[in-house]
Amino acid sequence: MRKTKRARVLGWRWRRNELRRQSDAVEAWIVLTAWALATAGGAVAGLAGAQAVDTAQARHGAEHRPATAVLLGTMPRGARAGVGYNRVKAKVRWTDAQGTVRTATADVKAGAVAGGTVPVWSDGHGHLVGEPVSPAVATARVVMAGTGVGLAGGLFLFAGGRLIRLRVERRATERWGEEWELTGERWGRRTG
Repeated sequence: MRKTKRARVLGWRWRRNELRRQSDAVEAWIVLTAWALATAGGAVAGLAGAQAVDTAQARHGAEHRPATAVLLGTMPRGARAGVGYNRVKAKVRWTDAQGTVRTATADVKAGAVAGGTVPVWSDGHGHLVGEPVSPAVATARVVMAGTGVGLAGGLFLFAGGRLIRLRVERRATERWGEEWELTGERWGRRTG
């Protein structure tokens, strides 16, 4: 059995045609609007998401202050926090920017000796925090967040347009069924 090949005609929903229904034109405008909104809305959402992540990272990086802490205990060489790690948790003491002496637990290299110094980072409240990310990692996070938010926003808008289009299509099919019921009665009469 041979397959019949359908010809695709661009813009057929906008052309003058006796067979074109009003719902066809409405569907075409809905699809066009959904694509435009998904593209523009996705771009705006992506830029807003990237800007929010960039601002949060800048604020986070500005709050981090480097400090030098003194290790309060000797860490055994074989100590490991997990498989393949050479860092352990140890108690350290440091002086924050206000001159207050603080103690906390920080990640240090295994085998470090008591009294040795280790670099730490603290926030404005005197709590130890992780080292700020490099500019390359920060840029990658901003790009990934912007891309993800943009795609999600665009897909959300496109899905909304698709739902509207399906509703219009369903209503057109119902109307077609109603019209067929009226026409079908006339065709179904017996002539003989």
